[in-house]
Amino acid sequence: MAEDKFRTGIIAMSPDADPMKHRSVVETQLLQLTSVVVKNESEAVVVCKNLVQKDSVRHLMLCSGFTNQGVARISKAVGNGVSVNITRGDGPSNAL
Repeated sequence: MAEDKFRTGIIAMSPDADPMKHRSVVETQLLQLTSVVVKNESEAVVVCKNLVQKDSVRHLMLCSGFTNQGVARISKAVGNGVSVNITRGDGPSNAL
């Protein structure tokens, strides 16, 4: 059933992040959710592209700290077949 899983990624930013260390995968029979913490938007572009190419992720959710330009860079890097979404919140949610 692994081929039928909905594969999604959640990307957050923190200046002290190491995306190889600060990641997790949660799986059910129908879902594979990968979360990764990155240092900045440039690192996020690389991580997102790898999630799409290597893990077959087709949906990305970015934390509210991403700029519109960063979202556009990620969207361009991962291609048309991937949904790129961003959370939006109040001031405290943008603290990091």
